[in-house]
Amino acid sequence: MKLLRWLNLLVILILLTACGSNGNGGGLPLLSGKTPTPLPTAQITILSAPDAQAAMRAYLDALKTEDYNTMYNLLSKVSQDSTTLEDFARTNRDALNKMSAGSFDYEVLSSLLSPYAAQVAFRITYHSALVGDIQRDIVARFALENDQWKLQWDPGLILPELTGGNRLAMDYDIPSRGNIYDRNGQPIAAQSDAYAFDIIPGEVNLETIETLLSEVWRLCGINPDDLRDQIASTPAQFAIPLCEASEDESERIRSISPAGLRWTPYNSRYYFKGGIASQVIGYTQPLDPTQMQEYLRKGYAGDERIGQTGIEGWGENNGLAGKHGGSLYVINPSSGQIVTRIANSNPQPAASIYLTIDGNLQYYAQQAISQFNGSVVVLERNTGRVLAMASSPGFDPNLFEPNNPNNSLLSNLLQRTDQPLYNRATQGQYPLGSVFKIITMAAGMESGLYTQETTYDCQYDFTELGGGIVLHDWTWDHCQDRLQTGRECNTSDSQPSGNLTLPAGLMRSCNPYFWHIGLDLYRNDRAGDIAKTARGFGLGQLTGIGQVDENPGQILEATDAQDATNQAIGQGSVLVTPLQVARFVASIGNGGTLYRPQLVEKIQPVDGEPTAVFKPEAQGTLPITSDRLKVIQDAMVSVVENPLGTANFRLRGLQVPVAGKTGTAESGSGRPHAWFAGYTMDEQNSGLPDIAIAVIVENIGEGSDYAAPIFKAVVETYYLGRPYSRPWFGPIGEPLYTPTPLGGIPTKTPRP
Repeated sequence: MKLLRWLNLLVILILLTACGSNGNGGGLPLLSGKTPTPLPTAQITILSAPDAQAAMRAYLDALKTEDYNTMYNLLSKVSQDSTTLEDFARTNRDALNKMSAGSFDYEVLSSLLSPYAAQVAFRITYHSALVGDIQRDIVARFALENDQWKLQWDPGLILPELTGGNRLAMDYDIPSRGNIYDRNGQPIAAQSDAYAFDIIPGEVNLETIETLLSEVWRLCGINPDDLRDQIASTPAQFAIPLCEASEDESERIRSISPAGLRWTPYNSRYYFKGGIASQVIGYTQPLDPTQMQEYLRKGYAGDERIGQTGIEGWGENNGLAGKHGGSLYVINPSSGQIVTRIANSNPQPAASIYLTIDGNLQYYAQQAISQFNGSVVVLERNTGRVLAMASSPGFDPNLFEPNNPNNSLLSNLLQRTDQPLYNRATQGQYPLGSVFKIITMAAGMESGLYTQETTYDCQYDFTELGGGIVLHDWTWDHCQDRLQTGRECNTSDSQPSGNLTLPAGLMRSCNPYFWHIGLDLYRNDRAGDIAKTARGFGLGQLTGIGQVDENPGQILEATDAQDATNQAIGQGSVLVTPLQVARFVASIGNGGTLYRPQLVEKIQPVDGEPTAVFKPEAQGTLPITSDRLKVIQDAMVSVVENPLGTANFRLRGLQVPVAGKTGTAESGSGRPHAWFAGYTMDEQNSGLPDIAIAVIVENIGEGSDYAAPIFKAVVETYYLGRPYSRPWFGPIGEPLYTPTPLGGIPTKTPRP
């Protein structure tokens, strides 16, 4: 600007000199008696130009957001003629990617202007995820075109070292991925040698086929009858892929070596036991094209396999991938020789993640639900630790490994319509049915309209809605079933429950009683009480588990009398996740504290103390007084212990004291969902922390028939190491490995 001011002053002086000349060699008029002729007025134009520093800032601000169109429009015509928009964008993008520069800062330092050209000095600091900060002072040149400063661009404006066509190259140093363990140190995912098993039908010996089928069932969990049919229907030389196993897991079947069985060794990231808690653990995959630039800026080379879901995905930024190292070089494109090394860093080894999951308990929870679609969630009652989270159907995450010879099965997995990748424990949203009556009971007592002594006559029919609407208790449905088969309605599950106190109403799961409570609250201007109580129990909102995706469910206020009655028994608009149910049932058992469910016990670096060590996190308390909570606790005990309780028949013989609630929820499509949720009360006797369990079996029938037996199997596994009672609907699988006892406490022997 100083130069421009001097130029303007020079123009003014020249004009004044010219106007003052009178041919007499002087600048002033000759003295005479005449009035002098006035000096002509000079028309002076003050030269000016736009702010070049503003143009520089506009360019760098556009680079911050990678708005290459705006940047390109700020280039001079000569620059645009020498490079296309696509090449310009690619050059800038590639340089940022090679530097792993996720962001940068800049500062405009100074400028020098002339009428048609300008120079602007700026300092830029790239923040590289891989090699730290890279700072350079650069001078940009501008040309004035149509009264606007246009940048004369070349790659040296990215880094001066790129002038002349040089390019960047990063030499990556990538640490091995960390392992995932259960709470007892049993591996869940690790780099390992493994074997992929298959069967050649033409080599199967009919005399030993039973051994083949039973051993494959033991190792792979494939139904023997289904496999027999597949062998019979597959061409003789076509391989039937089975499963994968580690050396230890497959030692037995390889030593027996039944005719027709083959195995192929390979090495990859291996998920033990065919995928323990597969929806929780997740899997790794190559970078998707849509993810490439994001991860290049994070310091990835681009050819790594990254965690895509679950703990694998969460752990990507929490130690499981370690920290990449690298050296950033400038390369001469003609010779391919290194011009200089700009910066470098050393890698940091990956950490291992230890989960709160107990591998043996998880395995049996998976086995218990494997015949159905559904979920089992087990929480440590007083801390929020997730000890098991099973979702069925499950999947084998080893199929995502390209080194696995059975990888061909991946396409079948991805085409399945029963959603095996979907975590029903945290993402499944279901009506809760009669388990929700716990919340309605709490709302009724907290309203002051009900006490534990309040009675109601529970009959087959509920007609309080009026208008000819008749709702039936579950005992009426049982009576109809008996009548259809020529029997009389003379059993406790097919006769009306009669006059009941409020706790007995929960024990008998009397629908009319809870319809009455919902309608009564609605008609007493307390339509929002049940919804408010449900939210206070943690429903209709995320639990905050963090490491896996979850849905919030849905809790709405009743809008009319019909809605109020539906909501009171967990139907209508009510939607919950199994994790939410396990969480609020745990809080009932522990005295009213809602804990955040957590899956990570600790993150263990290669050296030093563990980080992110598990600590219980209380998130709130149930909206109910302690004396009323005690009424609910006692009522849930009676559901199990009272001969008239809805779970008594299925839980007989269980030696561990438990409390719980059955639920049968109309699904809106097909048969109802079966629920059971409860908790143990045995810590003083066993020394083991008490647990809370939620079980849902989709579209199957009553909670007492299906969910309660699964609950029983999980309780037995926790205390005894495996289930000892056989559910009426079939056996639960054999143990795949011997668990380390929880907390170092010896595993109990079976009780008589």
